[in-house]
Amino acid sequence: VCFIPGGLDCSISFVSHVLGKVCIHGRQKEILGVLVPRLTDLTKSDCIWQRICWRLLECVPERWMEAVVLGFVQRAPGADVLSRLLGNLVVKNKKAQFVVTQKILLLQYGHTTAVLQNLLGYLSLDGLRCTLLLRVLQELLETWSSSSAVKHSPAEQQLYISKAILICLSHLKEPEIESCRQELLMSMMEGMKCHLDSSLPQIQRLGMVVAESISLKINTEGPVLKFEYEEDDETRELKSLLVQTPSFSVVPSLPDDDRSEKASAALPLVPESDEKTHTAAPVMPDEESDAELDSDDDLIPYDISEDKELKMKAPLYIRDCIEVLTGSRSEDVDKWEATVKALESLVRKNPAATREVSVELAKILLHLEEKTCIEGFVELRQRAQVAVLTTDPIPVAKYLTSQFYSLNYSLRQRMDILDVLVLAAQELSCPKFHGKTKHSNAQKPCIQLPLGSDSSKDWRTIVDERIKSKTRRFNTGQSQVELASHPNKFNSVAGYFFFPLIQHFDRPLTTFDLLGEDHLVLGRLVHTLAVLMYLAVNTVAVAAMGKALLEFVWALRFHTDSYVRQGLLSCISSLLLSVPAEQILADMTEELLETQSWLGDVMEKDPDGDCRRLALQNLLLMENLKKKLEAVPS
Repeated sequence: VCFIPGGLDCSISFVSHVLGKVCIHGRQKEILGVLVPRLTDLTKSDCIWQRICWRLLECVPERWMEAVVLGFVQRAPGADVLSRLLGNLVVKNKKAQFVVTQKILLLQYGHTTAVLQNLLGYLSLDGLRCTLLLRVLQELLETWSSSSAVKHSPAEQQLYISKAILICLSHLKEPEIESCRQELLMSMMEGMKCHLDSSLPQIQRLGMVVAESISLKINTEGPVLKFEYEEDDETRELKSLLVQTPSFSVVPSLPDDDRSEKASAALPLVPESDEKTHTAAPVMPDEESDAELDSDDDLIPYDISEDKELKMKAPLYIRDCIEVLTGSRSEDVDKWEATVKALESLVRKNPAATREVSVELAKILLHLEEKTCIEGFVELRQRAQVAVLTTDPIPVAKYLTSQFYSLNYSLRQRMDILDVLVLAAQELSCPKFHGKTKHSNAQKPCIQLPLGSDSSKDWRTIVDERIKSKTRRFNTGQSQVELASHPNKFNSVAGYFFFPLIQHFDRPLTTFDLLGEDHLVLGRLVHTLAVLMYLAVNTVAVAAMGKALLEFVWALRFHTDSYVRQGLLSCISSLLLSVPAEQILADMTEELLETQSWLGDVMEKDPDGDCRRLALQNLLLMENLKKKLEAVPS
């Protein structure tokens, strides 16, 4: 920055042109890294330098304005500093207003939280700019409450918009909230519904946090919204944005003595008498303490240290278990608890008796409700269902798959059916391990599906494990676990698990519409089919299953829900990994070429990052398949 001696008038438009051209040609960091700190110091107490700085930015040509404004927003140490540097530029210059109120907030989402705080804090520091802040908040809420935006925008952009909304709310004062209270309420209701309808937990949580924050702002005296969700670092950060923290300017370092003196001077002095009143404990008069004593305190308690709790004995036969579980007498509650806890082991110990009543028992367990508060009831019931299904796979699988598309079932019961089918298929298909080395805790190649876990996370594990198993590595590390050969029990029953699930997905029922509002269950169904396809490797029906699955994926490939699309891409991965390459080329050549073109579009255009990653992974698997076939001599 140069100084003009003698009080001469001068024009700084040339400097503005140089600044704009340097920034637009990629040297924004170098020039603003020096200019912004210098202007920050000069404008701190000099209004003339503030006017010079405003004039410098106002004279930047429009075609270069975006690069200059963005650079100042990113490098200003706080909103108050940015206000000194920019002045009312956003009010005077349309291009700067578009960049600040539209492009940075709605068309981009890669900026840090500090940039958002600088930008929105700058808009809130002046009466003229405050109207722009209200307009920005309205546009952000329109985007946040749009069902189309929730479905088609990446999760990162929705998080970015949520942060911007919360920062805007933190800057609103009571008169401004009063002027737009009704609009805030309408946007909150619409946006909350859109986010809770999403299948992705992260999007649902974003909707809950933002709705809670809006409710807190518009209902300062009455009841506010409160959701139950597991807090993580992301939600804690979002909630912290609703509270303004005072910005402190950076001061030069002080010697140690000065620091201690200034620190002690900043502490409030507490009178000695106050300290004593804080630490003193209230003393009760003797009369009151004696009056509170109960006359029964003189009684000597019984010694119950050696007493043992009487445990209800569980039934020893499967039919007795059925009678207990279907009974309604309240005095049998203890026996009912003991039966639920012992049922799984009883089923596995008595396979012949279980087969006689397997379908009846599966029906009872599917409709079983918790009578008492048993720890882990859902897990106990699910393990018992899996035990029954693995003991008698064909009739029980027929029953469960037929009930999935039946009337009068809740969505929770339908998803329970899918979970049981997956866990039973895994148990039937995975061989038992007999480690012959001391490394008994080595990782198993079969995929463990945790109870109640998200299928999409399991699928990442499945694909990664299978790709690792097909990768050759030469090393001299620890010895591997040797597997004893066992028959794959899933081989003869895979079709009973798979084909009934894929048949009626496009037939809406009165209370169940997979292609409509019940897309969460559709997502779980798609992930279930992907896992069943993977577990059917080397089975007789794998080729027919693969062809049917490919037609199913092709029918749903443009689904708007990202969770469903992730499942469809996982289905392609399971097909490529499970069906032999020769059968793929013999039966599905044309379909595979069309699928390859679709995967390319997903990799380039899909807004969801997991979908893009899975599409790329599938293209790599196809390329490996092609190389493998080319290497085989004709």
